[in-house]
Amino acid sequence: MSRWTEADIPDQTGRIVLVTGANSGLGLRTAQVLAGRGAHVIMGCRSVQRGQEARRAVQGSAEVLELDLADLSSVRAAAEQVDQLDVLINNAGIMAVPLGKTVDGFERQFGTNHLGHAALTWLLLPALRQRPGARVVTVASLAHQYGRIDFDDPNWERRAYTLRGSYGQSKLANILFARELERRSSDVTSIAAHPGVTVTELTNNMADAHRSLFLRIGGKISHLFSQSVEMGALPQLYAATSPDARGGEYYGPDSFNGYRGHPTVARMTAAARDDLAASRLWDLTIKLTGITPDLP
Repeated sequence: MSRWTEADIPDQTGRIVLVTGANSGLGLRTAQVLAGRGAHVIMGCRSVQRGQEARRAVQGSAEVLELDLADLSSVRAAAEQVDQLDVLINNAGIMAVPLGKTVDGFERQFGTNHLGHAALTWLLLPALRQRPGARVVTVASLAHQYGRIDFDDPNWERRAYTLRGSYGQSKLANILFARELERRSSDVTSIAAHPGVTVTELTNNMADAHRSLFLRIGGKISHLFSQSVEMGALPQLYAATSPDARGGEYYGPDSFNGYRGHPTVARMTAAARDDLAASRLWDLTIKLTGITPDLP
Protein backbone atom coordinates (compact mmCIF):
# COMPACT_ATOMS: atom_id res chain seq x y z
CA MET A 1 0.00 0.00 0.00
CA SER A 2 3.07 2.23 0.30
CA ARG A 3 2.38 5.56 -1.45
CA TRP A 4 -0.57 4.12 -3.36
CA THR A 5 -1.77 6.49 -6.10
CA GLU A 6 -4.37 6.69 -8.86
CA ALA A 7 -1.85 4.98 -11.15
CA ASP A 8 -2.28 1.80 -9.09
CA ILE A 9 -6.00 1.51 -9.82
CA PRO A 10 -6.70 -1.65 -11.83
CA ASP A 11 -8.62 -1.49 -15.09
CA GLN A 12 -12.29 -0.86 -14.27
CA THR A 13 -13.73 -1.75 -17.66
CA GLY A 14 -17.13 -3.40 -17.33
CA ARG A 15 -17.69 -2.30 -13.73
CA ILE A 16 -20.65 -0.16 -12.64
CA VAL A 17 -20.07 2.30 -9.81
CA LEU A 18 -22.54 4.57 -8.05
CA VAL A 19 -21.02 7.60 -6.32
CA THR A 20 -23.25 9.76 -4.13
CA GLY A 21 -22.57 13.47 -4.05
CA ALA A 22 -20.77 13.21 -7.39
CA ASN A 23 -21.42 16.76 -8.56
CA SER A 24 -18.46 18.30 -6.69
CA GLY A 25 -15.44 17.72 -4.48
CA LEU A 26 -14.42 14.21 -3.56
CA GLY A 27 -17.41 12.66 -5.30
CA LEU A 28 -16.70 14.35 -8.61
CA ARG A 29 -13.01 13.48 -8.44
CA THR A 30 -13.88 9.85 -7.68
CA ALA A 31 -16.27 9.76 -10.63
CA GLN A 32 -13.67 11.28 -12.94
CA VAL A 33 -10.98 8.81 -11.96
CA LEU A 34 -13.14 5.69 -12.15
CA ALA A 35 -14.72 6.66 -15.47
CA GLY A 36 -11.22 7.35 -16.76
CA ARG A 37 -10.25 3.80 -15.81
CA GLY A 38 -13.15 2.35 -17.77
CA ALA A 39 -16.00 2.08 -15.25
CA HIS A 40 -19.52 3.23 -15.97
CA VAL A 41 -20.23 5.75 -13.22
CA ILE A 42 -23.68 6.60 -11.92
CA MET A 43 -23.46 10.09 -10.43
CA GLY A 44 -25.98 10.33 -7.59
CA CYS A 45 -26.85 14.02 -7.18
CA ARG A 46 -29.56 15.93 -5.35
CA SER A 47 -29.67 18.53 -8.12
CA VAL A 48 -29.95 17.03 -11.59
CA GLN A 49 -28.91 20.34 -13.12
CA ARG A 50 -25.70 20.49 -11.10
CA GLY A 51 -25.14 16.83 -11.81
CA GLN A 52 -25.39 17.39 -15.55
CA GLU A 53 -22.95 20.28 -15.32
CA ALA A 54 -20.52 18.06 -13.40
CA ARG A 55 -21.04 15.24 -15.90
CA ARG A 56 -19.35 17.40 -18.55
CA ALA A 57 -16.16 17.27 -16.46
CA VAL A 58 -16.13 13.45 -16.54
CA GLN A 59 -14.25 11.85 -19.43
CA GLY A 60 -15.79 8.44 -19.93
CA SER A 61 -19.06 6.62 -19.42
CA ALA A 62 -21.29 8.30 -16.84
CA GLU A 63 -24.90 9.19 -16.15
CA VAL A 64 -26.70 11.34 -13.59
CA LEU A 65 -29.15 9.83 -11.12
CA GLU A 66 -31.42 12.09 -9.09
CA LEU A 67 -30.83 11.26 -5.43
CA ASP A 68 -31.72 13.27 -2.35
CA LEU A 69 -30.42 11.46 0.72
CA ALA A 70 -32.54 13.69 2.97
CA ASP A 71 -35.71 12.21 1.44
CA LEU A 72 -36.30 8.47 1.75
CA SER A 73 -38.81 8.51 -1.11
CA SER A 74 -36.05 9.88 -3.35
CA VAL A 75 -33.68 7.20 -2.08
CA ARG A 76 -36.21 4.49 -2.92
CA ALA A 77 -36.88 5.92 -6.37
CA ALA A 78 -33.17 6.09 -7.15
CA ALA A 79 -32.50 2.53 -5.97
CA GLU A 80 -35.29 1.22 -8.18
CA GLN A 81 -33.41 2.49 -11.25
CA VAL A 82 -30.26 0.44 -10.56
CA ASP A 83 -30.37 -3.22 -11.59
CA GLN A 84 -26.69 -4.16 -11.27
CA LEU A 85 -23.87 -2.56 -9.34
CA ASP A 86 -20.25 -3.45 -8.60
CA VAL A 87 -19.42 -0.64 -6.19
CA LEU A 88 -21.48 1.78 -4.12
CA ILE A 89 -19.50 4.72 -2.76
CA ASN A 90 -21.43 6.49 0.01
CA ASN A 91 -19.57 9.77 -0.37
CA ALA A 92 -22.14 12.58 -0.06
CA GLY A 93 -22.62 14.48 3.15
CA ILE A 94 -23.41 17.72 4.91
CA MET A 95 -21.32 19.25 7.67
CA ALA A 96 -21.87 21.64 10.56
CA VAL A 97 -25.30 22.86 9.54
CA PRO A 98 -27.81 24.48 11.90
CA LEU A 99 -30.45 22.29 13.48
CA GLY A 100 -33.03 21.24 10.93
CA LYS A 101 -35.07 18.26 9.76
CA THR A 102 -35.00 16.04 6.69
CA VAL A 103 -38.16 15.40 4.70
CA ASP A 104 -38.85 12.41 6.95
CA GLY A 105 -38.29 14.35 10.18
CA PHE A 106 -34.75 13.24 11.07
CA GLU A 107 -32.05 15.63 12.26
CA ARG A 108 -30.36 16.73 9.05
CA GLN A 109 -26.78 15.54 9.58
CA PHE A 110 -27.72 12.17 11.05
CA GLY A 111 -30.55 11.77 8.56
CA THR A 112 -28.48 12.62 5.47
CA ASN A 113 -25.04 11.30 6.33
CA HIS A 114 -26.12 8.06 7.97
CA LEU A 115 -29.80 7.18 7.54
CA GLY A 116 -29.99 8.16 3.86
CA HIS A 117 -26.87 6.20 2.99
CA ALA A 118 -27.88 3.20 5.07
CA ALA A 119 -31.27 3.10 3.35
CA LEU A 120 -29.66 3.40 -0.08
CA THR A 121 -27.18 0.63 0.71
CA TRP A 122 -29.87 -1.75 1.92
CA LEU A 123 -32.11 -1.05 -1.07
CA LEU A 124 -29.22 -1.65 -3.47
CA LEU A 125 -28.15 -4.98 -1.97
CA PRO A 126 -30.04 -6.96 -4.67
CA ALA A 127 -28.23 -4.99 -7.39
CA LEU A 128 -24.88 -5.50 -5.69
CA ARG A 129 -25.46 -9.23 -5.38
CA GLN A 130 -25.75 -9.47 -9.14
CA ARG A 131 -22.02 -8.75 -9.44
CA PRO A 132 -19.31 -10.98 -7.93
CA GLY A 133 -16.94 -9.12 -5.65
CA ALA A 134 -19.29 -6.19 -5.06
CA ARG A 135 -18.23 -3.56 -2.54
CA VAL A 136 -19.77 -0.81 -0.47
CA VAL A 137 -17.46 2.04 0.52
CA THR A 138 -18.76 4.42 3.19
CA VAL A 139 -16.90 7.70 3.62
CA ALA A 140 -16.51 8.76 7.24
CA SER A 141 -14.30 11.44 8.79
CA LEU A 142 -11.72 12.22 11.43
CA ALA A 143 -14.68 13.86 13.15
CA HIS A 144 -15.87 10.42 14.25
CA GLN A 145 -13.29 10.81 17.03
CA TYR A 146 -15.58 13.18 18.93
CA GLY A 147 -18.80 11.40 17.98
CA ARG A 148 -21.20 9.66 20.35
CA ILE A 149 -24.38 7.83 19.41
CA ASP A 150 -27.27 8.83 21.66
CA PHE A 151 -29.62 5.90 21.08
CA ASP A 152 -32.37 7.55 23.10
CA ASP A 153 -32.20 10.85 21.23
CA PRO A 154 -30.42 10.40 17.87
CA ASN A 155 -32.35 13.26 16.28
CA TRP A 156 -31.52 15.86 18.95
CA GLU A 157 -35.11 16.34 20.06
CA ARG A 158 -34.36 16.61 23.79
CA ARG A 159 -30.67 17.35 24.22
CA ALA A 160 -29.01 20.66 23.33
CA TYR A 161 -27.97 20.61 19.67
CA THR A 162 -24.36 21.28 18.71
CA LEU A 163 -22.86 21.42 15.22
CA ARG A 164 -19.80 19.45 16.30
CA GLY A 165 -21.70 16.82 18.25
CA SER A 166 -24.21 16.19 15.48
CA TYR A 167 -21.60 15.87 12.76
CA GLY A 168 -19.42 13.63 14.93
CA GLN A 169 -22.39 11.37 15.68
CA SER A 170 -23.18 11.01 11.97
CA LYS A 171 -19.59 10.16 11.06
CA LEU A 172 -19.24 7.65 13.89
CA ALA A 173 -22.47 6.10 12.61
CA ASN A 174 -20.89 5.77 9.16
CA ILE A 175 -18.07 3.60 10.50
CA LEU A 176 -20.30 1.53 12.76
CA PHE A 177 -22.66 0.89 9.85
CA ALA A 178 -19.84 -0.09 7.50
CA ARG A 179 -18.41 -2.54 10.02
CA GLU A 180 -21.79 -4.06 10.86
CA LEU A 181 -22.64 -4.49 7.18
CA GLU A 182 -19.38 -6.38 6.72
CA ARG A 183 -20.19 -8.58 9.70
CA ARG A 184 -23.69 -9.42 8.50
CA SER A 185 -23.15 -9.74 4.74
CA SER A 186 -21.63 -12.84 3.22
CA ASP A 187 -21.52 -11.70 -0.40
CA VAL A 188 -20.88 -7.92 -0.34
CA THR A 189 -17.66 -6.43 1.03
CA SER A 190 -18.07 -3.32 3.19
CA ILE A 191 -15.22 -0.88 3.81
CA ALA A 192 -14.95 2.57 5.40
CA ALA A 193 -12.60 5.39 4.41
CA HIS A 194 -11.91 9.03 5.24
CA PRO A 195 -10.23 11.85 3.24
CA GLY A 196 -8.20 13.44 6.00
CA VAL A 197 -8.37 17.23 5.94
CA THR A 198 -9.40 18.05 2.39
CA VAL A 199 -10.76 21.47 1.54
CA THR A 200 -13.81 21.00 -0.69
CA GLU A 201 -17.08 22.78 -1.31
CA LEU A 202 -18.36 20.98 1.80
CA THR A 203 -15.80 22.56 4.13
CA ASN A 204 -16.04 25.95 2.47
CA ASN A 205 -19.82 25.94 2.87
CA MET A 206 -19.41 24.88 6.48
CA ALA A 207 -17.26 27.92 7.19
CA ASP A 208 -19.71 30.28 5.47
CA ALA A 209 -22.92 28.77 6.81
CA HIS A 210 -22.80 30.57 10.16
CA ARG A 211 -21.02 33.50 11.73
CA SER A 212 -18.97 31.74 14.39
CA LEU A 213 -15.55 33.37 14.47
CA PHE A 214 -14.01 30.06 15.49
CA LEU A 215 -15.37 28.24 12.48
CA ARG A 216 -14.51 31.01 10.02
CA ILE A 217 -10.93 31.21 11.27
CA GLY A 218 -10.70 27.41 11.42
CA GLY A 219 -11.77 27.19 7.79
CA LYS A 220 -8.94 29.53 6.78
CA ILE A 221 -6.28 27.85 8.92
CA SER A 222 -7.21 24.42 7.56
CA HIS A 223 -5.70 25.42 4.22
CA LEU A 224 -2.28 25.37 5.89
CA PHE A 225 -2.35 21.63 6.67
CA SER A 226 -5.00 20.27 4.30
CA GLN A 227 -4.49 18.40 1.05
CA SER A 228 -5.90 18.53 -2.45
CA VAL A 229 -9.12 16.87 -3.54
CA GLU A 230 -7.00 14.57 -5.72
CA MET A 231 -5.19 13.29 -2.61
CA GLY A 232 -8.28 13.31 -0.43
CA ALA A 233 -10.10 10.98 -2.81
CA LEU A 234 -7.35 8.34 -2.70
CA PRO A 235 -8.55 6.42 0.41
CA GLN A 236 -12.04 5.86 -1.01
CA LEU A 237 -10.59 4.99 -4.42
CA TYR A 238 -8.28 2.49 -2.72
CA ALA A 239 -11.20 0.97 -0.81
CA ALA A 240 -13.27 0.77 -3.99
CA THR A 241 -10.68 -0.73 -6.32
CA SER A 242 -7.63 -2.24 -4.65
CA PRO A 243 -7.50 -6.05 -4.52
CA ASP A 244 -5.71 -5.61 -1.18
CA ALA A 245 -8.48 -3.60 0.52
CA ARG A 246 -10.05 -5.65 3.32
CA GLY A 247 -13.67 -5.79 4.39
CA GLY A 248 -14.41 -4.17 7.73
CA GLU A 249 -11.29 -2.00 7.55
CA TYR A 250 -11.00 1.79 7.67
CA TYR A 251 -8.60 3.60 5.34
CA GLY A 252 -7.29 7.15 5.43
CA PRO A 253 -4.18 9.30 4.84
CA ASP A 254 -0.91 8.11 6.38
CA SER A 255 0.67 11.39 7.56
CA PHE A 256 0.12 14.21 10.08
CA ASN A 257 -2.26 12.23 12.30
CA GLY A 258 -4.34 11.26 9.30
CA TYR A 259 -4.70 14.79 7.98
CA ARG A 260 -3.03 14.11 4.64
CA GLY A 261 -0.96 11.59 2.73
CA HIS A 262 -1.41 8.31 0.91
CA PRO A 263 -3.92 5.60 1.87
CA THR A 264 -3.20 3.39 4.84
CA VAL A 265 -5.15 1.60 7.56
CA ALA A 266 -6.57 4.40 9.70
CA ARG A 267 -7.07 4.57 13.44
CA MET A 268 -10.57 4.04 14.80
CA THR A 269 -11.67 5.12 18.25
CA ALA A 270 -12.90 2.57 20.76
CA ALA A 271 -16.43 3.84 20.06
CA ALA A 272 -16.03 2.99 16.38
CA ARG A 273 -14.90 -0.53 17.28
CA ASP A 274 -17.85 -1.13 19.60
CA ASP A 275 -19.65 -4.15 18.12
CA LEU A 276 -22.59 -3.83 20.47
CA ALA A 277 -23.12 -0.20 19.46
CA ALA A 278 -22.88 -1.20 15.79
CA SER A 279 -25.60 -3.80 16.27
CA ARG A 280 -27.80 -1.35 18.19
CA LEU A 281 -27.37 1.25 15.48
CA TRP A 282 -28.33 -1.31 12.83
CA ASP A 283 -31.57 -2.06 14.66
CA LEU A 284 -32.27 1.63 15.29
CA THR A 285 -31.74 2.38 11.61
CA ILE A 286 -34.26 -0.28 10.61
CA LYS A 287 -36.77 1.24 13.03
CA LEU A 288 -36.25 4.79 11.80
CA THR A 289 -36.14 4.13 8.05
CA GLY A 290 -38.73 1.36 7.96
CA ILE A 291 -36.40 -0.67 5.75
CA THR A 292 -35.38 -4.21 6.64
CA PRO A 293 -32.24 -5.28 4.75
CA ASP A 294 -32.47 -8.52 2.79
CA LEU A 295 -29.41 -10.38 3.99
CA PRO A 296 -28.73 -14.11 3.57
